[in-house]
Amino acid sequence: MYVIISFGNRRSILRNYKAPPAGFFSRDAVIVAPDLIDCLLRRRVGGGFISGVIVETEAYTQDDSASHSFRGPTLRNRFMFERGGLAYVYLIYGVHNCFNVTTGVPGSGEAVLIRAAQPLEGIELMQANRGKEKLMNLCSGPGKLSEAFGIDRNHNGISLEGGEIQVLVHAGDSRPDVSVSKRVGISRGADLRRRFTLKESGWVSRR
Repeated sequence: MYVIISFGNRRSILRNYKAPPAGFFSRDAVIVAPDLIDCLLRRRVGGGFISGVIVETEAYTQDDSASHSFRGPTLRNRFMFERGGLAYVYLIYGVHNCFNVTTGVPGSGEAVLIRAAQPLEGIELMQANRGKEKLMNLCSGPGKLSEAFGIDRNHNGISLEGGEIQVLVHAGDSRPDVSVSKRVGISRGADLRRRFTLKESGWVSRR
């Protein structure tokens, strides 16, 4: 579904979001990942905001051979073993930053990769960050999303509750339709159905 959110509707949409309840990020990544669909990723930049509605996530746990935490704690993955609700940012191919939300209790080694979002606020700044990329392509992939939001390894380990970068949940009780499929771009653990997307969304990285 290719829905463009008008500027007039953005303020009313933002009123639908609130801080997550206590313990939201302390749950298993496989539970948190679908619950993050249709949540709002928001970053304060100067006197304004960049934000987008999360439309695609992937869950990674320590018992998963595709996870960075599979072989235990290292300097690189150490924030996966801390509390849930932190940013875990790593570099792939020496170029692209990938933004994750840590989940679970300390020591669990879990995170949810935020793969795609539908831009909401700060679109012109996102386009400047991405080199004037077309709207539909701004955040349609983990590297694109991080670049659009200006998220890099300097944000690794920061709290996502009340700080510069926040994840906000819906204030209401309604739940979006979420599709479940195999993760993309990996060779290990490829059969696990741990990719979650907003059903019929045209803003995901792959359909």
